[in-house]
Amino acid sequence: MELKPLQQFAVLAEELHFGRAAARLHMTQPPLTQAMQRLEREMGTSLFVRTQRSVALSPAGAALLPVVHQLLRLAASLPASAQAAALGQAGRLRLAFVSTIAYGPLPQWLSSFRLAQPGIALDLREATLDVQLQGFEAANIDAGFVLHAKGGAPTGLQAWRAWREPLMLALPQDHVLAQRRQLSLAALAAQPLVIFPRAVAPSLFDAIATRYAAVQSTPQIVQEATQMQTIVNLVSAGMGIAWVPRSLTLLQRPGVVYRPLAGAALWCETSLVWPYDAGPVVRSFVEHVKRQPPQSTALGSTLGSALVSVPRKRR
Repeated sequence: MELKPLQQFAVLAEELHFGRAAARLHMTQPPLTQAMQRLEREMGTSLFVRTQRSVALSPAGAALLPVVHQLLRLAASLPASAQAAALGQAGRLRLAFVSTIAYGPLPQWLSSFRLAQPGIALDLREATLDVQLQGFEAANIDAGFVLHAKGGAPTGLQAWRAWREPLMLALPQDHVLAQRRQLSLAALAAQPLVIFPRAVAPSLFDAIATRYAAVQSTPQIVQEATQMQTIVNLVSAGMGIAWVPRSLTLLQRPGVVYRPLAGAALWCETSLVWPYDAGPVVRSFVEHVKRQPPQSTALGSTLGSALVSVPRKRR
């Protein structure tokens, strides 16, 4: 169906006079009459009640008029909508994130982005690195925040280091080591460990294992859990100690205390990653995050960085 007959119908419905409607439409009356007759045949019913002296909308025409007005408004908005989409100002962003970034700058970024780009709908989902990589492969994630060891952003995607923080030790409050201000690797070597599966953050898992190897030890893993919040809950239950990003210390779980590692800290990073062929909506979000450095928090200021060069995945 063409829009022109609908525009003519709307004008005639306002004027209820073929002559005045034809003048508004810059046409003569006979073509307008013929156009309305064709539209009525297409609709399968009369849209106007005509007499020699008057024209009125039929019940069907009265019901159709608001729908026609809505269609015409939508049609008129199409060019602006297309231009907004091309500029990354309208559309939908499917954003995945690891839970730890939610304790850091993610709420700040999401809030400011919604204010800056109200035409973009956010579809948020919490997901670990392995789940996000599957989502990118299946093309049902547009961008994501992933947790990894220093310099360990996943390959095959563009990456920008958004957040950097040291790992802390979470211990049961009544643990013998909880009385110390700092913990040495040697003291941790024999302690039962609650940790995430390697698939969730392989570079970070390996970095922790390497630290244990530095004191001729291996992690004594007693339980694995995917979510950091679950790991902290297991520590609270006395199952063991755990390595957690410093931002997670904001999760004040009763029965858990957090202590730093003595000596050189073990750092983790959260990177924003997205495909090389990402569309304008994703690029709009990336540029927004880059322009919004994380604000200082009670944990201290951490810095976003420049674009990290990550090699493409070989196919």
